[in-house]
Amino acid sequence: MVVSLRDSCLVKPAKPTQNGCLPLSEWDQIGIITHVPTIYFYKTPKEWLTPTYKIIKTLRDSLSLALVHFYPLAGRLSSIGGGRLVLDCNAMGVELIEADSESNLDDFGDFSPSPEFDCLIPCVNYKSTPIHELPLLIVQLTKFSCGGISLGMTISHAVVDGQSALHFMSEWARLARGEPISASPFLDRKVLEDLRAVDPTPKSHFDHAQFNQPPLLIGKTSSEEEREKKTTTAMLKLTKTQVERIKDKANEGWNWTSSTTTSTICRAYTRYESITGHIWRCACKARGHKSEQPTSLGVCVDSRSRCKKPPLPQKYFGNATVDVVVTAYSGELLSRPLGYASSRIREAIEKVTDEYLNSAINFLKNQTDLSKFQYLHALDQESKPFFYGNPNLGVTSWMSLPMYGVDFGWGKEIYMGPGNHDFDGDTLLLPSHNEDGSLVVALCLQVDRMDAFKKFFYEDIV
Repeated sequence: MVVSLRDSCLVKPAKPTQNGCLPLSEWDQIGIITHVPTIYFYKTPKEWLTPTYKIIKTLRDSLSLALVHFYPLAGRLSSIGGGRLVLDCNAMGVELIEADSESNLDDFGDFSPSPEFDCLIPCVNYKSTPIHELPLLIVQLTKFSCGGISLGMTISHAVVDGQSALHFMSEWARLARGEPISASPFLDRKVLEDLRAVDPTPKSHFDHAQFNQPPLLIGKTSSEEEREKKTTTAMLKLTKTQVERIKDKANEGWNWTSSTTTSTICRAYTRYESITGHIWRCACKARGHKSEQPTSLGVCVDSRSRCKKPPLPQKYFGNATVDVVVTAYSGELLSRPLGYASSRIREAIEKVTDEYLNSAINFLKNQTDLSKFQYLHALDQESKPFFYGNPNLGVTSWMSLPMYGVDFGWGKEIYMGPGNHDFDGDTLLLPSHNEDGSLVVALCLQVDRMDAFKKFFYEDIV
């Protein structure tokens, strides 16, 4: 696909905003700290196609208004050493790009992420551009020959998590439609420090396994060989019936007990716990693990409702998710019913209490270097970030996020989803666009493992 870039500009807040450094929490500075891509596709009504500048003008003007409320996005990051960052609210602006393509929306089929998306989503080059010059948000509007458009964007994960990013998108769209924002973001990043008691010499009974290097393949002393293997992405659809079948299998004859609590949690395993357990087991099979192979699963938990003293505001604008890790042997996952894998996942989720969050933040605050806890891509190109591929994986749920219905005035999107992701084991659970109870599993896996995974994924549902 050929895409021609027509114009690019920096969009700044429409009014003066607060200046100065905004502290970043520990959650902002671990895990994925680079930009995360997403894309929206729209079929625009004819009246929005003339005059030709109407769509880009609407986006530019409303984006400028949105940045008044979400002014941290108009700032820049700076490195202060030891893997730590600060956010300078300097109103330098976000980048808006305008492009054209002779392609047609029908060319994208079911819109499964692919390398073709790369030219529709802005690329961020960390090697050639210093971090303090990189916009935190870059948006690309691409107009297709059929009259449709795509809105590809990449946003810094050091500044927002999924909940915050989608809050911004929703309010930006409201402003584009001429409506006032419905809920202001809570911008005080220091609140995570103020709400958590910091002990300079913490002694915790939590092991915080998410901060340890994950297991390697048996017989290997590094992950370098696995890092180099080519990956591919698949969008695996689950009907409502298939989702219910996986849940039924997870709950067959199980007592729903969490060993991390003093009481029995008598409730059926959730969709996430059931489907993630299914994915974990299928990955072990597809990767051909030996029975004694240890494998870790990364689980992402939103802490907004888990901070209790006092609770974190729901519109907290930043990273409020915490990764927890559960490790098992492939043999025990595959020799036991699906409910066993789901039970291990529930244990990991249930341990994210207020006490656990305090302990994790204290642990990170006492680290001299956070870069060893940053993975996928490193801002420091010489470092060796976490590798969470074979024999490990991570499964993140977007099922409860307000993904859909982003209307800038020309109608709701016909598709919204992740950009092309090329990291072995990176998995997303997405609600279907028609919200009929079906789901989509967006999975990245090594090329020579994907066919086997698909086979097990559907065969094992029956």
